[in-house]
Amino acid sequence: MKNQNVSRRLMLLCILSFSFFSASSLAKKFDDLALTPPMGWNSWNTFACEINENMIKEMADIMVSSGMKDAGYQYINIDDCWHGERDTNGNIQVNPKHFPSGMKALADYVHSKGLKLGLYSDAGWKTCGGKPGSRGYEFQDAKQYAAWGIDYLKYDWCNTEGLNAEGAYLTMRDALYTAGHPVVFSICEWGDNQPWEWAKDIGHLWRTSGDIINCWNCEHKHLEGTENEWSSWGVLKILDMRHNIRQYAGPGHWNDMDMMEVGNGMSKLEDQSHFTMWAMLASPLIAGNDLRSMSKQTLAILTNEDVIAINQDILGIQGFKYQTANGVDVWLKPMANGRWAMAVLNRNDDTVEFNFDFVAQGVIKDVLSDKKIDLKNTRYQIKDVWHNKMLGDTTQPLRKKIQGHETLTLILSM
Repeated sequence: MKNQNVSRRLMLLCILSFSFFSASSLAKKFDDLALTPPMGWNSWNTFACEINENMIKEMADIMVSSGMKDAGYQYINIDDCWHGERDTNGNIQVNPKHFPSGMKALADYVHSKGLKLGLYSDAGWKTCGGKPGSRGYEFQDAKQYAAWGIDYLKYDWCNTEGLNAEGAYLTMRDALYTAGHPVVFSICEWGDNQPWEWAKDIGHLWRTSGDIINCWNCEHKHLEGTENEWSSWGVLKILDMRHNIRQYAGPGHWNDMDMMEVGNGMSKLEDQSHFTMWAMLASPLIAGNDLRSMSKQTLAILTNEDVIAINQDILGIQGFKYQTANGVDVWLKPMANGRWAMAVLNRNDDTVEFNFDFVAQGVIKDVLSDKKIDLKNTRYQIKDVWHNKMLGDTTQPLRKKIQGHETLTLILSM
């Protein structure tokens, strides 16, 4: 009898193990999401932990009334510090003081506006803000997010000592898929473990750097001199941080340059350059300013339809640096219908005279996509998208003065 009981237990264990591994092998990320880079808003850059449900509702309202929703913005993402404690069954709860109506009610409100709601968690024991992380609770948390109706998860990498990044993100991917509610999965491990090499089948986007900060070309060190030292990075620093990873980006899997700082204290030209380069690099366009108090200038930048079209182009090809000289970079990005985007970034503090002979460039081929632009034998019309002005065509050289930190942003079309 004893041997029979042992045999039955072993058989049951084998069945359970087979069932688990079979379910795990069937898990995957949700397809048909983020086929173009996600567009939305996130609370962290402006508010950090000072968040509450009324403010989130106001952001959703403004996203609709301002025209941002019509321009393509879709996600209202709540970053760190929405968390309360876990209940006696281990279920994650919202902070009852800041979110008294609960997350399901807030998601319903955001959905009623035709928008989607995103949340934040962390692969470690605690989030970066010291709230409960998802380590050991991945499947339980994913089930809770599904019950609330969450559409986007930003998953951070604080307090993850001893964890393997690929394995940790794979676990949460499987948990989200098992929960059954489609979720855009945003991997936020700061590029430390080269996620572009392994995350295509795990997440829909992955951070390529540490956190952004609202400056043009700076590094801000935190906990300097300690073993936990880390840095926040300005726009140019992030732009220059990663090379030769554009081949990993495409529909459903994007290199994420971090949330934007447009409207958070830089100059108009710097904000325009910031927005242009995130568009050229097919990075998600996640605003990080206070939508309620943004200026007409900031709104105009965030809703420029031509720059958004560069970012949201259906080919999903990340742009590339074509040439650089004397502090001026020329970037190109193939687009659908034979169009090309061109960004001329003046990294200098002073104005430069930019001269570009299109015909002399001949045929330019993007080796990655095999797309070609024949500037010698084909006439392209030139549109300056920030000034909404036609600049003639490519049969004549282009001569333009470009101010310091400005980006001349062009669309070339036949």
